[in-house]
Amino acid sequence: MKEALSKVLLYFPHLAGRFTVDSQGRTCIALNNAGIRVTETYLHTSISENLPFEPPKEVSHLLPSSIEGIEGLLQIQLNRYACGGLVIGLTAHHRVYDGQSMSGFFVAWARLVRGLDIDPLPYLDRHKILVPRNPPIIEFDHHSIEFRKTTNTLPDTPIPSSPIEVLSISFSNEFINKLKVKVLNDNQTDVFHGHSTFECLLAHVWKKVTLARELKLDEWTQVRVAVNGRTRMKPPVPMEFVGNLVLWAYPKLRVKEVLHGSYGHVAKAIHDAVAKIDHKYFESFIDFGEKASRDEEELEATSQPEIGNMLCPNLEVDSWIRFQFHELDFGGGGPCAFYSPNMPVEGQLIFIPSCQEGGGVDVVMSLFPQHVQLVKRSSHSLE
Repeated sequence: MKEALSKVLLYFPHLAGRFTVDSQGRTCIALNNAGIRVTETYLHTSISENLPFEPPKEVSHLLPSSIEGIEGLLQIQLNRYACGGLVIGLTAHHRVYDGQSMSGFFVAWARLVRGLDIDPLPYLDRHKILVPRNPPIIEFDHHSIEFRKTTNTLPDTPIPSSPIEVLSISFSNEFINKLKVKVLNDNQTDVFHGHSTFECLLAHVWKKVTLARELKLDEWTQVRVAVNGRTRMKPPVPMEFVGNLVLWAYPKLRVKEVLHGSYGHVAKAIHDAVAKIDHKYFESFIDFGEKASRDEEELEATSQPEIGNMLCPNLEVDSWIRFQFHELDFGGGGPCAFYSPNMPVEGQLIFIPSCQEGGGVDVVMSLFPQHVQLVKRSSHSLE
């Protein structure tokens, strides 16, 4: 595996590079083949004794131990079990690759382990895609959407982190199909009829979490939705593009709309917000980034909670549903589980393709402890 890992890094050179600063003071990646950090552990048990890797199971020992002082942009820990099973833990820098790129990296690595060629090859020409216009045309208020100006001030007293619990709920394909039928029936009078699994399931989870939170009906709630730009840019960017090509959509409704509105209404709000993150929006963001860099603006990403480690009344969701996990085979067959162990912020959601027989989607969410049982009890109700 290590030999194949060394080879695959030649096709994904950014992961083996290092952050540096160019002559204009901008952060960039030096493609210097400085390598990645790989560690191995051996566990005297079988994987079957440790499954399922679900909350509240502690799995931090399966991850690289520390990122402090590590210059490498990718760390991998190979955890080998007495039964011959393998768990791969990793940490990677999100400024380098997004989830789509990382899934492509792992599939390519697995193919080399099995003696196969990498097919398709990764697309590395970032400068052909992420080119700012001259002059820049900034059509959206990125200052307040993706960023806020850095205040450089610290609160008088540190804000303590709130206790959170991680909950994983499995939704079968049968349940998802029922959910889609409900959304479709709700939208019979609407011109638009098609909603994705993601939109329908997010509408459902948004309703259930909002109900558990017992928010005021007139309060606003929004979801920060990761949007892959590859199919939205014109011309479309190859799915094999390696880098970070993700921006965010923000469907926003009042609590009473989420709770008392139809499933179709909530799903359509999600769809409409995501549809706005199109080619024009990505171009505007690229131009904004170039101008902000030239002006040496200090900006703080709005992705971080403004207060402590809570997003309430809001949510943030990442979808791994379309990642290439089904192609991941290091020679012993497909994976039996995927797990994201680090969810330190309340209100985060991850949609993961289920490895259970029959498929489906696992939704992993971080919640306040008092909301966990409420969400769990109502999770499969379509009322």
